[in-house]
Amino acid sequence: MPMETNPPVLLPPGADTNALFLAEARATLAGSRTKVVHCLQQLSEPDCTWRPAESQNSIQNIILHLCGNLTQWILHGIGGAPDHRDRPAEFADRRPRSSTELATQLTDVVLQCDQVLAALPGSRLRERTCIQGFEVTLLGAIFEAVSHFVGHQHQIVYITRWRLGDRYQFEWSPETPAQGAPTA
Repeated sequence: MPMETNPPVLLPPGADTNALFLAEARATLAGSRTKVVHCLQQLSEPDCTWRPAESQNSIQNIILHLCGNLTQWILHGIGGAPDHRDRPAEFADRRPRSSTELATQLTDVVLQCDQVLAALPGSRLRERTCIQGFEVTLLGAIFEAVSHFVGHQHQIVYITRWRLGDRYQFEWSPETPAQGAPTA
């Protein structure tokens, strides 16, 4: 994931790799959330519910799906919260929501996940659990949930750019050649 929105992960010298993994996972979730919210701030309600075809997902459905996935994999699978996920409903939901409501819902879930990951001792990463019918380690559950979030974050950015065209405002642009800016 590009690092442009993530603050550098700074751990004390000698910090173990488990702590580093958890810090990077938390930073990646936060950075992806920031990118999704940046898109939502540019979109109208019709943009959030738009879908290229009836069988394809809108940004709204992707966000509901992300909230369901993070809740199931991190809040339930790692944090021990009850698992009440209704995955098909995440994709079937057609009730219009504002971009502000979607941003708030996503932010709340990501912040709850951050609290679970912040409290997780690195020594537990090898523990096994069963989530959505898959037997995984806690490390595997975190890796799965974070990479899943990043993948859908890219979809949301793409759909936003598709909807807005030249009106899309980038959150970050390279300013130096080292960052990828033109040299001349």
